[in-house]
Amino acid sequence: MAEQPIQFKVFRYKQGQSVPAYQTFTVLVDENTTVLVALQEIRREQDPSLMLRHSCHHASCGTCGMRVNGQEVLACVVKVLELGTPTVLVEPLANLPLISDLVVDMNAFFGHYTPAGMPYVRTSEFLPQAVPPAGIDHFTRYENCLECGLCVSACPIAGSNSGYLGPAALAAAQRVTAAGPQAEKAAVLDWVDSEHGCWRCHVAFECSEVCPSDVDPGGAIMSLRNQLTRRKFRRLLGRSS
Repeated sequence: MAEQPIQFKVFRYKQGQSVPAYQTFTVLVDENTTVLVALQEIRREQDPSLMLRHSCHHASCGTCGMRVNGQEVLACVVKVLELGTPTVLVEPLANLPLISDLVVDMNAFFGHYTPAGMPYVRTSEFLPQAVPPAGIDHFTRYENCLECGLCVSACPIAGSNSGYLGPAALAAAQRVTAAGPQAEKAAVLDWVDSEHGCWRCHVAFECSEVCPSDVDPGGAIMSLRNQLTRRKFRRLLGRSS
């Protein structure tokens, strides 16, 4: 397919600027051009001051999370022409402090996320009948979450309650309760059992809708609620937690 011009309406903001603005660029794209590649073309050929994050270019690192035409995505895997719009609106993630242009401050994200203590490398639960080869004790796997922040941006509660732990942190907590030792499970359940924890969720499931790794944060939050409800009933009946 021949290249065709597409307009990119890009969110712009620099520290000290009174209000954000939008700037329009035109880029020639073909059927393989992703939003990230187009933005890199803008930065390289039209405006080197455009700020954005990227790394792997194949949806493994999560650093190029942004909103494209109002939807949270990883820009490296969204093909421009498949969007079907003559103008592509590009904005930073919502519900996170803005640094510059398409770059947000992830410190708040990790401040909520890290206390869950989710291991990133753990024993694999897939194919439990498989026998590891000689010299390997067990199969391991990496956790699915990319720490991209898309779920937090899409969450309607995260934008109105800065104390809310958020879908990424709660999904991490659920992973610990599913795979961690009993003592860790109890501590994590205590942590999420609060007005800013899993009870604050309004069950919109927008977080699960935008997750690029099928972590299903909304489902994880419902699992935490289920565990906590069962624990409360056990305690009411005088059984151990």
